[in-house]
Amino acid sequence: MYAVVGCSSCSALWMLEGRQETARCPQCGKTHQYGKLKKFVECEDADHAREVRASMLASRGGHADAFAAVDSFADLESQVEAPVVDDEQYLEGSGLDANEIAAVDGEERSKSRREIVLEAVERCDEPTAESIRSYATDRGVPDDYVDRALEKLVRDGELTESGGRYRRL
Repeated sequence: MYAVVGCSSCSALWMLEGRQETARCPQCGKTHQYGKLKKFVECEDADHAREVRASMLASRGGHADAFAAVDSFADLESQVEAPVVDDEQYLEGSGLDANEIAAVDGEERSKSRREIVLEAVERCDEPTAESIRSYATDRGVPDDYVDRALEKLVRDGELTESGGRYRRL
């Protein structure tokens, strides 16, 4: 059960769910006994209660005509989930070539810096700090991150370093 109620002190309108002993006005903070509150509508549907409250607020503000032109809350909620601009339009509007971006390998973009460093260890013929750094920086990972990551991976036991070469354990 939902009710649209009004405050006798400040005339605020709000919605309550269920029957409560007391209710506090969200605007002025006054506590009201539920039985003494002015109930403008009581219904089972939350969307209907929202519609009534919104209509009352629009009328109070002199915007009843504008409110009448707006879809119902349920319709508006479904419209919010639909994108206003798709990805391609957004990229083109930002001055980027959407086709060029789509051609980029999605796997490379989704990898974390750490994953790229580990991948470098496995893919480099000579997995030295320099070759790993080169591999990772070609994929956008900063030099200083690579050095810190290598130290941490060795310390954590995921990599081992011997004679300047790294390998995964």
